[in-house]
Amino acid sequence: MAYENTAQRKRPQNFDDLAGQDFVSLTLRSSIANGRIAHAYLFSGPRGCGKTSTARILAKSLNCEHGPMDTPCGVCASCVAVNRGSSMDVIEIDGASNTSVDNIRQIKDEVLFPPAISRYKIYIIDEVHMLSNSAFNALLKTIEEPPPYIVFIFATTELHKVPATIKSRCQHFAFRLFSVDMIVKLLEAAALDIKTNADREALLWIAKEAGGSMRDAYTLFDQILSFSDGHITKEKIKEKLGLVGSESMAEILGHCIAGRRPEALSALDTILEQGLSIEQFNVDAAAYVRSLLFIKSGVEKDSLLCYPRAEFPEKLVSAFDQEKLEYMLLLLFELHRSLRYCINPRWELELVISRLCMIGDYISTSRLADTIHAIQTAIKEGQAPGAAVLGAELRRSLKQDKKEESHKVRTEAEFMDAGSQESVVSADSGFDLSDLKEKIVGAIGRNRVVLAACLERSGQWFLDDDKIVIPCQNSYDAGAVLADSGLLAKKISEMSGRALRVEPRTLASNEKNGSADKYSEANADTGQNQGSYPDYDEARAWSEQGSSEQSSDPVKIVEKVFKGRRIE
Repeated sequence: MAYENTAQRKRPQNFDDLAGQDFVSLTLRSSIANGRIAHAYLFSGPRGCGKTSTARILAKSLNCEHGPMDTPCGVCASCVAVNRGSSMDVIEIDGASNTSVDNIRQIKDEVLFPPAISRYKIYIIDEVHMLSNSAFNALLKTIEEPPPYIVFIFATTELHKVPATIKSRCQHFAFRLFSVDMIVKLLEAAALDIKTNADREALLWIAKEAGGSMRDAYTLFDQILSFSDGHITKEKIKEKLGLVGSESMAEILGHCIAGRRPEALSALDTILEQGLSIEQFNVDAAAYVRSLLFIKSGVEKDSLLCYPRAEFPEKLVSAFDQEKLEYMLLLLFELHRSLRYCINPRWELELVISRLCMIGDYISTSRLADTIHAIQTAIKEGQAPGAAVLGAELRRSLKQDKKEESHKVRTEAEFMDAGSQESVVSADSGFDLSDLKEKIVGAIGRNRVVLAACLERSGQWFLDDDKIVIPCQNSYDAGAVLADSGLLAKKISEMSGRALRVEPRTLASNEKNGSADKYSEANADTGQNQGSYPDYDEARAWSEQGSSEQSSDPVKIVEKVFKGRRIE
């Protein structure tokens, strides 16, 4: 007798055998029992979840000699022919190899003829999404208004590639992946049928590797069965397939959390010398760390963990917290993405293991921010040890700094009383203002002759908080400096390395009361009165003093503002 693999041997023969797809089986059985047979069905879902098997069961149910019935007999000529794939009225078509419109036109011609011996002529088109657009268009009218004896069953793993015009003409059934527990149960039944011993731990590993596909699980089961000598164990799987055991992984992670880099790299070398691939080690390490994260989160279900809960040492579990485990997973995921383009995969893996050996000192940014905030709050509220002493010392230091600054920086009045032309160096500026003035004048002298002249005859510059005060000889000079204050601020920033504003001030004479000269601000705030000049403001103020001589002779105002004289 020819060998029959487990996937074929365990293929469901009726709706009762269709495990894991309860919604599909119940709906189809009910529609058959009530005589509500659709002319087109669309089965979608991942690979190996029973789409084609369900299509064959439906075909047997419709064409069974005792039917249509929701439970085909399986022994009549029609059922046997469907099982063997030799039925003349159940035509299976591979959509991947029959994609052209000519193939579909052949179907359109065939549907005109009734079934040869059965009740229905049924077309099962697998991977229907592979058909071309022209082929789909050719199908539209046929599947919308087929003869009463025609039933189409489409199966696809990529539903999004099926045109909406096709979907709208079919009854759609979405197939689901199998759960791990369901796969283990079916594998145990398969092992029992062939009288083979299988440890639950080994079957659990197969079920997780299958990723929800029952066909993949059966295929892997057959592969492992071939070298298990009648007894499937996890140890044989690790030995033959090259997997990292839980003991080896726990050893490496124990070295990492303790910061023992030489021991961790040596343990890694021992594992790789056994022929394990870098990619497989990365996958196993990520699975183990993921399981640790689940355990730390309170999830200990065997179907979710990569190993039984008993194989995770409590000492190792308690050594990690969730933030460290999440960071480790991120490193392993990044390694998986970078292996494709790296110089040497082993070097990349060794680098990750070396970084994991510093995981004991890892602190997440969120926890670090919370700690800093807590320290600030404790100091501010005086709850931290020594906070009162520290606060008093900081306040004393600030007062001392302000006192020293007030002694070193000359005030505006002191500067005018001194009348000295000596260089003024700011106490906290770190540069010579006289030297800065000379450099500024030299830098703009070629392109801004008038501005350079105004700066050249200005008084000694000095700092006032975040601005440089430029004492100008008259209002005209102050207006010129103010108009180009942005340019001067940019030059000062380039030469001094500090962002300082420029404030021109002019010497105003009060002839009415004969008082001493004094400085007055000349529209220092460039954001106000833009476009005006201090010359105009001063002229207006001077003309409003009520002098009859001034009001009768407006030319005196011009002479006053522009420091000119009559040549007539």
